[in-house]
Order: sequence, then C-alpha cells, then structure tokens
Amino acid sequence: MYKSWLAPSDSRSPDQIHVVVAMSGGVDSSVAALILKEAGFNCSALFMKNWDEMEDQGTCQWEEDVADALQVCDMLEIPLNTVDLSKDYWDLVFKDLLDGYKLGRTPNPDVLCNREIKFKAFADEAFRLGGDFIATGHYVQSIFNGQKKLLLRGNDPQKDQSYFLHTLDQEQLKKALFPVGHLRKEQVRELAKKAGITVHDKKDSTGICFIGERDFRQFLSKYIPSEEGHIIDTAGNRIGLHQGAALYTIGQRKGLGIGGVKNATDEPWFVVEKNLTKNELTVAQGTSNPVLLGDRLTLSEISWVNQDNGEYPKSLSAKIRYRQPDQKCLVSKRDGRGYEVSFDQMQRSIAPGQSIVFYENDVCLGGGIIEISE
Repeated sequence: MYKSWLAPSDSRSPDQIHVVVAMSGGVDSSVAALILKEAGFNCSALFMKNWDEMEDQGTCQWEEDVADALQVCDMLEIPLNTVDLSKDYWDLVFKDLLDGYKLGRTPNPDVLCNREIKFKAFADEAFRLGGDFIATGHYVQSIFNGQKKLLLRGNDPQKDQSYFLHTLDQEQLKKALFPVGHLRKEQVRELAKKAGITVHDKKDSTGICFIGERDFRQFLSKYIPSEEGHIIDTAGNRIGLHQGAALYTIGQRKGLGIGGVKNATDEPWFVVEKNLTKNELTVAQGTSNPVLLGDRLTLSEISWVNQDNGEYPKSLSAKIRYRQPDQKCLVSKRDGRGYEVSFDQMQRSIAPGQSIVFYENDVCLGGGIIEISE
C-alpha cells in the first residue's frame, strides 16, 4: 500500500526512506508509526512542544504526552527526538488568534497551526534531522494524480481532518505521509491494542490546537482585556450582560446566560453581531431566525492545494465550519476585490475569520478566510 503514498518516480525500497513521525503521545500518531515500521520504513519520531503553560490543575499536559510518546517509541524500537516550537507557536499562531478576536473575528487556530507549525516549522526540523518525509496521525489521505498530489478526505467521516489541512501546498503535501487516513478510529484503536500500545484507549485531545480543552472565554480573558457589557436583541432591548464582546463568537449559543426574557419563547439565543466599540453583543432567538441566515460571503484570497486553473465561476461544494455537510456553491472572482461565494441554500452563522474549504467529491481543493457575509 505504501507505494501509493510516494511519487511514481520514487523507486526506493522502504528501508531506504527515512520517515520522521510527528509523535504526540496519542493513539493516532502511535499507529501511524506502527504502520510505517511494519511496512519496513526507516522510522524515527519527533515530539514537538508548542505550549508550556500549566493547566488549571497545575499540571503541564506536554510532560504527560512526551512520556507516553517515549513509551510507545521504546516499544516500537524507534528513536525519539524533541523540539521546542513554543516560540514559533506563539508568534505564528497564538498571536494571530488573539489579534483576530480583538478585531471581532473568529479565527481558526487549527488551520494556521497545521500550515505554520506542523507542516513548516516541524517539517523543517524533521528534514534537518535527515528525514525524507514526515508522517502524521491526521485522518486524511493523499494520492498522486500524474505529477500532482491530491489531498483527500479521511475514510472516517466522523474524523476527517481535511478541513484543517486545506492550506497545504504541493511541496508540503509531497513530503507528507498520512498512514491512518484510510482507517476508521475504531480500527486505529484496535490495531494499537493488538500491538500492545499502551495508549490504545487514551482519550482524544480536544480544544485549541496544542492548548487543549479549557473554558475558552476564561482562557482568552487572560490575554485580551475585557469588561462587562450589555447583550441586546435585534430590536435594541437590553436582555443580559456579557463578559467582554471580543470573547464571544458569531453563532455562539452556549454560555450566554440569557433567561427569563419577557415575551420570549424557549428557543435558544445566538450571537449575530459583535460591536467592539460599544462593547455590545446582539443576539437573536431561534435556529431559523432570518438574521442568522445568509447565502453569500466574500474572500480576500484562496489557497489552492493544486494550482488554480483560472476558470471562474466554479461550481463546487464547500464547508464553512468543521463537520458541516457539504454545501453546493458557486465561486466567482470580484473585480479587484477577491472572491465571492454564493450558496444554493441559506447558511447559518457565517463568521468572518473562519475558514471556508472547497471540495470536489472527496478531493479537498483548498479554501480561504471568510471576510464578509452578505
């Protein structure tokens, strides 16, 4: 199977190819290393430390993860190196996240983390250590189509991560292997268990890339100055208080603390607008409320995995958030103003700063950052 991961012109046998596995201490990267090892590749592992602040409980998650990674590597008999990329992560990912929220946007740090850290800073270190390829535990697939490499959805629809990897270019993709992309999560765990990998039942990491699962608003408030302000409905009535408008996201439902509003129904409330100048949140009630819906958005630029053929408009499918079903759309160029996307159906809570990712069947074509919803 490994032949489909390599360029058709690559005639080397696996033992002649050095693959550096991005070892996180979790089950996905562990099984990625297991598959490569069993296929005969010359493997080493590299653990990246990207965040060194303590958890709320006073522990450092990366210390536990590197211990798990070392245990797995000892079992697989592959060497483990470590690299501290915490400064790169702060400068290239976390500062961008904070700047986005300060501007009232809703950034996606996982997309930026993959582009700037995992497939750039980490890859540079892996190649410095003599690696020919890097391998990760992402649930995506890639194949060569002639001279180009295509990025495909992972075979597990519940775990597919192509949305987060849509900014990869050809050079990055050609040097990356995704050994678990053809598997479902339960198959990965079963392979790990059969091989005696101790982290076979380790809980999946969730939350912000490398930072983990936290009370997100409380976490952001440590870095973004904020103060209490008013929550208003679309008629301008004050119906509650928030902890700082910048700390909330468009479309947010949970954590608004709105209850007992006079003449209101029991339907949920959603954030529809953030006014940072007035420090106000505007909310609307009901999942089908017209103010939540839109069928157009604009992009300043699009990043294509393969070179853009220049033909517009393009009829594609797209997601404006992770796990959303594909939505049919038309992508057009705007004279001197980037791109416009129009959807066949209304979309709920289009959020500037989030990513829109384009697909053609199972092929991930690329995507861009949402600028304006119309």
